[in-house]
Amino acid sequence: MDGRSPSKFLLLVVVAALPLATQGEEQPFRIGMIGLDTSHVVAFTQIINNPENSYGCRVVAGYPGGSPDMPASADRVEKFTAQLRDRFNVEIVDTIEQLCQKVDGVMLESVDGRPHLKQAIPVIRAKKPLFVDKPVAASLSDVMEIFRLARESDVPCWSSSAFRYGENILGIRDNQEIGRVKGCDVFGSSSWTEFHPDLYLYGIHPVTALFTVMGTGCETVTRYHSGATDLVVGVWKDGRIGTFRDLRGGKSDAAALVYGTKGMVRGKSSGYKPLVDEIVRFFKTGKVPVSAEETIEIYAFMSAADESKALGGAAVSIQAVIEKAKERNQLRRSKD
Repeated sequence: MDGRSPSKFLLLVVVAALPLATQGEEQPFRIGMIGLDTSHVVAFTQIINNPENSYGCRVVAGYPGGSPDMPASADRVEKFTAQLRDRFNVEIVDTIEQLCQKVDGVMLESVDGRPHLKQAIPVIRAKKPLFVDKPVAASLSDVMEIFRLARESDVPCWSSSAFRYGENILGIRDNQEIGRVKGCDVFGSSSWTEFHPDLYLYGIHPVTALFTVMGTGCETVTRYHSGATDLVVGVWKDGRIGTFRDLRGGKSDAAALVYGTKGMVRGKSSGYKPLVDEIVRFFKTGKVPVSAEETIEIYAFMSAADESKALGGAAVSIQAVIEKAKERNQLRRSKD
């Protein structure tokens, strides 16, 4: 041969025959999805697993989940599960614990927010970075509990609607052409779906845009409700006003109207890819792009809108809503 022992020669042959990825190429970041009952799982996987995007990430496993008492979940979970398995070769597993053993990070996608807290707990215990798709949960107390558990376990966790990354939304406060943001009106639709506060499932999109433009610091929420429309008005601590208008079946060509000291611009959605870009960056860096505090205030805004509706349009304090949710969580923990 060439002076090398047969065993060493055989080792060289075996190494040469291995796939290139095992010889030093970076392995992809493995992503698992919980809740295969929303079109998001197919749309996101199609973007993430597309080699042209060069993300260095791949959706590799999924846990179907599903809520039998919610048609938007029960009627779609089998279809989307089959699409992930057959189109993208995603492994379908039986438990969230199994999922966590096979992945490096998790996207919680269940369309129903009610099981999100229960589904997030094993992910947090497994120390996997977690992105929670909308809605974070079906109640403000559950939203806050998810973030508390993640913080105490030092697990990176965040959530956002894709509208945050829309045109003239993110970064608009630094736009010198419109000057300082004085106010914002957002348009959209409430879901009116049972089991959730009215704005949680679809109102979350424009409300996320509202807070991205205005920033945190909303103090009171007033909701004007009629048979034809809803108008939710938030007053910020510096006196600025932001509004959410439910079009009740109408359609707008803009997600937001942003008013500045020098001018006005329209903002709109830019689709899923900018959000997916941020999710991938999060998984690769471990850095959370949206604070838990901001997300909690967004959900407190939407919860306060329901309280205002129940009170006939009275103004509701966001801080009071947050304190009530804290008390519920403290009571829950005392019973555990």
